[in-house]
Amino acid sequence: MPDLSLACTLVLLTLLVAQTLTKVWLILRQSRTVAQHRDAVPADFAHTISLDAHQKAADYSLAKLRLAWADLALDVILLLGWTLLGGLAALHAGLLSLMDAGMAQQMALVVAFFLINGLLHLPLSLVHTFGLEQRFGFNHTTPGLWVSDLLKGLLVAAILGLPLLWLVLWLMNAGGAWWWLWAWFVLVAYQLFVMWIAPNVIMPLFNRFTPLEDEALKARVQSLMSRAGFTARGFFVMDGSRRSAHSNAFFTGFGSAKRVVFFDTLLAQLNGDEMEAVLAHELGHFKHRHITRLMLSSFAASLFGLAVLGWLAQQVWFFTGLGVLPELTQSNSALALLLFLLVTPLVSFFTSPLSAARSRRFEFEADAYAAAHSQVQALRSALLKLYQDNASTLTPDPWYVAFYYSHPPAAQRLARMGA
Repeated sequence: MPDLSLACTLVLLTLLVAQTLTKVWLILRQSRTVAQHRDAVPADFAHTISLDAHQKAADYSLAKLRLAWADLALDVILLLGWTLLGGLAALHAGLLSLMDAGMAQQMALVVAFFLINGLLHLPLSLVHTFGLEQRFGFNHTTPGLWVSDLLKGLLVAAILGLPLLWLVLWLMNAGGAWWWLWAWFVLVAYQLFVMWIAPNVIMPLFNRFTPLEDEALKARVQSLMSRAGFTARGFFVMDGSRRSAHSNAFFTGFGSAKRVVFFDTLLAQLNGDEMEAVLAHELGHFKHRHITRLMLSSFAASLFGLAVLGWLAQQVWFFTGLGVLPELTQSNSALALLLFLLVTPLVSFFTSPLSAARSRRFEFEADAYAAAHSQVQALRSALLKLYQDNASTLTPDPWYVAFYYSHPPAAQRLARMGA
């Protein structure tokens, strides 16, 4: 057993060092590439993007990368602090000194962990919103709205998350050898339920949705959806400008209950042809069943993860190798769950290029669909405006793209459209 515990510790440290060095390498590559191209607009964009806009995008990217150093350091410190340095073990022991062992103590352990972790990440969140985003003119969030969002988020998490947490922990304790399978069914049902209630219950808590009043745009959208064979319950405008100058458009809901939602910032940036092209791109995701495919992949990954957790939760070396001494006379379900959540990102980071590549392929497919159902030139101009208004760099590093970009760089998307 000591050998397996030591092996577990060494695996943790090896993965952590490998992940940290890879992230450092990626940040350095991206920083160097963006800085080297800061003073000249790429030739393909010379007639559409000004030098000032290009330099703003470069400076914005470099500022985010500087903040990424602090985020990386914090993640490393917290992972080591919770595991090998005894943070999780101390929290567990502290709660046991205050309350009896049992479901309430396990629930308290998980809740306390997430609250502490959230508090420790709070300063970086504030710097990002009121420092970085404010400096580049993107932040519209007031301190009062920020606090309101935080409190509402905690309330929603408590209402929706605590019953789920109780049920998962109960299944871990009482579900037998196949508890992870029953827990998976619960998680799938939970995710579908949240997706169902989100448009009408959760999202309106944070944003105001008003019916689209532009009759000309509404007619264009209805015509496009009719040609594509899609139906929607309504067209709405979301007050995204309350928080940010960034923009987007998306669908919510299932089947005929789908809603089309436009950020108000998007309506201010794009003309009718461009809005139609952006919507056609979103329709392309539905046409190719990208959302369904991503959901099924997520369900498969969660099933695999829960099966692994079901095995690891029975191994003493899993606990001791990660700095926690398991209880011999009571359940260790909450400890197992938290340790698994802590170490899983070390593995998923190295598989992220696969999921990112799939996401970029989906974007190309949606672009192709939009090009076939709207004006290609309008789609090109819309993408250029969005890249410019969101200060997205036109010169990213290819390896950084491979790990972090869910959407292809502008040059690749426009080249595909030209082809």
